Amino acid sequence: MPRHERKRSKSGIYHVMLRGINRQILFEDDEDKQKFIETIKQAKEKSGYKILGYCLMDNHVHLLIEEGKEVLEVAMKRIGVSYVYWYNLKYKRSGHLFQDRYKSEPVEDEGYLLMVLKYIHQNPLKAEMVSRVGDYSWSSYHEYNGTPMIVDSDFVLGMFCNDQQRLIHYLAEDTEVSEGSILDVRETSKLLDEDVKEIIEKAIGNMSLSELRNVEKGKRDEILRELKQVDQLSIRQIARITGFTINIVARA
Repeated sequence: MPRHERKRSKSGIYHVMLRGINRQILFEDDEDKQKFIETIKQAKEKSGYKILGYCLMDNHVHLLIEEGKEVLEVAMKRIGVSYVYWYNLKYKRSGHLFQDRYKSEPVEDEGYLLMVLKYIHQNPLKAEMVSRVGDYSWSSYHEYNGTPMIVDSDFVLGMFCNDQQRLIHYLAEDTEVSEGSILDVRETSKLLDEDVKEIIEKAIGNMSLSELRNVEKGKRDEILRELKQVDQLSIRQIARITGFTINIVARA
């Protein structure tokens, strides 16, 4: 199937999502996340892009990025090649780490930019990894709330009349973001929930769903890995039907 040409942004700003191939974990520990941030910083110096926001999840990354002297494709290649080389050396592995083609969407107006920025920062909250946005260490929230390291904060702060506390309140406010066309980690599943439940019940045999939630971690993760291999079955559906968090399913 031929690839569709990417939509170009007139503003030069994009919401980008990188995913692990076959839903693989991208960051095993905090050292990996710190290395990825350093990689963004190093590539930034060469590509001249601006980072308006980011969030590193376990098996995917969200970036809000403004093109610089190099187009988005070149900048993303710089980031990917450098991090994968380091990751493969550390874990004595070879081959691809990221899904072959990152996803991107143009961000053309300030209203949508703010919506995307809030959505990115609330990813850990939606995944039930934390109870407050500020409790998650690996997003640009802390750079907007402190000293910027890789984030170019002036543009977004200017939208709040340089009132840092107003911006922080907006990012942390526990309100539902209307996702609409916002780029999301979930896949479009062609399976109905009743079909998903039947697949899960077949996989766990005589065990009930409530028993699955209490089974020891090794067995649980083995079953979840088997379910993630089923075509058209999304992580969100597995989590919803089994009662596990998205994070538990993603890490299995």
